[in-house]
Amino acid sequence: MIVKSEKKIPLQKLEDAVNVFGNHDENLHFIENDLGVQIVVRDGHLVVSGEMERVEQSTGVLNQLIELSALGNQITLREVQYSIKLVKDGHGEKIGDLASDVIAVTFRGKLVKPKTHGQKRYVDAIAENDIVFGIGPAGTGKTYLAVAMAAKALKEKAINRLIITRPAVEAGEKLGFLPGDLQEKVNPYLRPLYDSLYDILGTDKTQKLLEKNIIEIAPLAYMRGRTLDDAFIILDEAQNTTPEQMKMFLTRIGFGSKAVITGDVTQVDLPRGQYSGLLEARKTLGGIEGISFQQLSGADVMRHQLVQKIIAAYEKAEQEKETEKSNKSLS
Repeated sequence: MIVKSEKKIPLQKLEDAVNVFGNHDENLHFIENDLGVQIVVRDGHLVVSGEMERVEQSTGVLNQLIELSALGNQITLREVQYSIKLVKDGHGEKIGDLASDVIAVTFRGKLVKPKTHGQKRYVDAIAENDIVFGIGPAGTGKTYLAVAMAAKALKEKAINRLIITRPAVEAGEKLGFLPGDLQEKVNPYLRPLYDSLYDILGTDKTQKLLEKNIIEIAPLAYMRGRTLDDAFIILDEAQNTTPEQMKMFLTRIGFGSKAVITGDVTQVDLPRGQYSGLLEARKTLGGIEGISFQQLSGADVMRHQLVQKIIAAYEKAEQEKETEKSNKSLS
C-alpha cells in the first residue's frame, strides 16, 4: 500500500529561497522529476507532497540546500544532483561538511570549495601529504583544486614557487604540423593550466608572477636535471607519462616541496603498447607513508549533468569488454 505524505519547510529568507529555487524554479522542477514529488510554495513554506519515502528524501534534499545557501553557496543543478545522490545513499547529513571548507577566493570573489566528499578527501590529502596522486575522470576538479591549493600555499608563503607541468603528448594531432617555434608548439598543451590560474589569481597577477618566475608552466621534459626545493609542483595529465618520465619527475622533488600528480587512466594517449607511468606508480608506490592515492569517480564530476552519464556509459562499455574477454579466455 502506497502511503501519501505532506511536509512543510519554512522559508526564512527570500534570498535563500531564490537561490534554492534556481532560475525559473529549475532546481525545484529537477527534484520533483527525480524524486517523484510535488513542491509548491504556500504561506511562506515549501510544501512537499507525494509518497512518504519520497517526501522524506525531498525534504532532506531541500533542507540541505537551504543550509548550503545560508552559508553563502550558490545552488546550481550540480549541488542539487549531488544532494539527491547523498540522500538516496543515506548520507544526506554529510553535505553540510563541505559548506565551510574554503580553499581560496578567486580574484572575482568566488569561493573555491570542494563540492563533493571525494573532492574533500583529495584536498585534505594534499594538505596532509607531500606527494598526492589525484586519479579520476574529466570534470572531477583534479587540476583546478590542486592549483587552488597551490595558490593558497603561495599566498601563505608556505612555498616560494609554483611549478606546473604536463607531458606534451599528441591526442590525434602531430606537434610538427603546428605553427611556430617549440614554445609556441607546446603552449596549446599547457593552455588548460593557464586557464585555471587566470580563473583563481586573475590574468594580471598571473602574468606578473610568471614574469618574476614565481610561477612556472613548462612541458615535463624541462624538469629533467633539476632539484625543486620549497615549491608546489603539479604534474597534470600524468597518464601520458612513461614510467621513466614519472620516475624522473618524482625524483626532482626537493626539501620543503609538495607535489600533486593528476591524471585520468581511461584517457591514455601514449603510443600503442607503451605502459603509462601513472599506472605503474599506482602499483609501485602504494603504501609508502607520505604518498597518498586519491581516486575520484563519476560522482565527483562537476560539469554538465550529461558528463556523468557519458562517463558511466563508457565505464559500462569497458566492463562489458572485459567480461567478453574473460568469457573468451575461459571458452
